[in-house]
Amino acid sequence: MSVRFGAVTVDWFGLATVRLEGETGAVIYVDPGPETYGFLDGYDPRDGDLILVSHDHHYDPESIRRVAHEDAIVVVHESIDVETIDHTDESPEELPYEVERVRADESFVLGPLDLFTTPAYNDPAGPHTDEDGTPHHPQGEGCGFGVTVDGVSAFWPGDTDVLPFHEEMDVDLFLPPIGGTFTMDRHDAASLAERIEPGLVLPVHYDTFPEIEVDEEAFVVDVATRGVPVVLDSS
Repeated sequence: MSVRFGAVTVDWFGLATVRLEGETGAVIYVDPGPETYGFLDGYDPRDGDLILVSHDHHYDPESIRRVAHEDAIVVVHESIDVETIDHTDESPEELPYEVERVRADESFVLGPLDLFTTPAYNDPAGPHTDEDGTPHHPQGEGCGFGVTVDGVSAFWPGDTDVLPFHEEMDVDLFLPPIGGTFTMDRHDAASLAERIEPGLVLPVHYDTFPEIEVDEEAFVVDVATRGVPVVLDSS
């Protein structure tokens, strides 16, 4: 189902793939794909004005082609390198769109949209590491994205732990990962939502594969009990 919040309609397709559409017609996709999970099967609208890709795990050229129209702008984190990706050999610069690489701490304007990026990573001293202690998402290899659409600021923090600066975020729509294992879990995300007090929380990045299966209903109860509006997109 679609979720309506202010002037923005939100759809979550699976993993971190989110579609935002403003009343004035701007369409943004966050982390479309990867195609191997199949949640974009049969979906080929090619209506996206702005495509945001946070890190290499979520970079998928075929999914980008499904959602981007011919004049789209594709914004990818600077670290994405097909030499280290096993699911594609097509670099962002080979895509038939205007492509911009960004660092993890920038802000800029793209037409009617205000956009910013934030660091996204796992703490080497935290629980989200490989057996040898290497973070699943090392610092410098990904970002979060914030975008303001028709007066609504939406924030996807990326594949990340809760980081100290997150508590200072001022956003209307919060799209936290809640699956754990590779990111913050539902408890971390609920506590963060209470601290930043967004207008609405819509969780993502869970249940796509066994390692990130979670009790999303428990997350909803946890967040609602803290006095923060929360909703699930069950589509």
